[in-house]
Amino acid sequence: MSIVVEAALRGGTYIWGAPTYDQVRIGMNEVKRALSAAGIMNLSRMTAELPQTGGTIIFRSLDNPDNVRGYTADGVVMDEAAFIKGDAWIEVLRPMLIDTGGWAWGIGTPKGRNWFHQEFSKAQDHDDYMAWQIPTRGVKMSDGELEHEPHPLENPDVPFSEIVQMWQSMPSRVFEQEILGIFHDDLGGVFHRVMECATATAIDGPLPGRSYIAGVDIANEADYTVVSILDSRTREQVYIDRFNRVGYIALEERIAAAYARWNVQTMIIEDNSIGQPVIDHLRGRGLSIVSFHTSASSKQPLIQALQSAFEHGTIQILADPIQIGELQAYEGKRMASGMSYGAPGGMHDDTVMALALAWHGIDRRGAGVFQYA
Repeated sequence: MSIVVEAALRGGTYIWGAPTYDQVRIGMNEVKRALSAAGIMNLSRMTAELPQTGGTIIFRSLDNPDNVRGYTADGVVMDEAAFIKGDAWIEVLRPMLIDTGGWAWGIGTPKGRNWFHQEFSKAQDHDDYMAWQIPTRGVKMSDGELEHEPHPLENPDVPFSEIVQMWQSMPSRVFEQEILGIFHDDLGGVFHRVMECATATAIDGPLPGRSYIAGVDIANEADYTVVSILDSRTREQVYIDRFNRVGYIALEERIAAAYARWNVQTMIIEDNSIGQPVIDHLRGRGLSIVSFHTSASSKQPLIQALQSAFEHGTIQILADPIQIGELQAYEGKRMASGMSYGAPGGMHDDTVMALALAWHGIDRRGAGVFQYA
């Protein structure tokens, strides 16, 4: 609440939105207490005005996004954002910030992998975004017991004994979501148990006697090139590199450097679009490259093999936040011809594809045969 009050004290117009009218009224009452005599509350118009600075806070329920149309704002706060319709942010609130270059805050408890989770994931990949996960109280597990591990932004007014009681009585998934602020896959997600499998330990280089398989997703102008490398024996991810906006020569050098550093046995590269020229150049340098052509028929078994690896816990990945975000957000839609897979609108799936290609190499190698579309 202090975010919007402090902003209005400097002037400007701000929107405070929440999923329901009752939640908006809670926000209005808190602002009223914070402003005291400095503000004029208009309950019929649902505004708070600060005559000395010209600042205005407009309170609106976002159960219907049209409730807030027509305004230009210097800032927007969305309370309990996970329960607000994504259309309210994408179609209404975000456009009203264009003219002012204004800011936005989305605050709330996670609720599956909806638009709030997607924006949270994108925030880790954009220089002009920031994101935080703040537990009600910080915790850690020790010998099967829940212990307090202080978090700098936790709520000290909540007794830790209450947190322990909730941990004992709640399903772990609900406790992690409601108390620790952790996003969990919903039932529509493609990859389950992602966090359980994010246990691989980063190492500096190849271990003696080990062989490594790499998967590479080559970027077009809008996406990222990703190199993902797995240990063929332990099926652990040992390396991930993600980059964009480099020329072809630099791109090929970076891929070749990863190949050499990890003594890669086989590198699988998607040959779609600009991938084939890169494959040709790397083969010309003596690298063992296998091409993979992604189509509607080849992508489905590729993704489903990786999906099965997570379900059965046969893969371990590095806890890279962008990779985890892409895996958790990845979508599957049932079509007449089968399943269609991809990233939600506005997000990337490059780490997913590179990991799937590397796993394909591991999976086929274990079966004693390489077979690529």
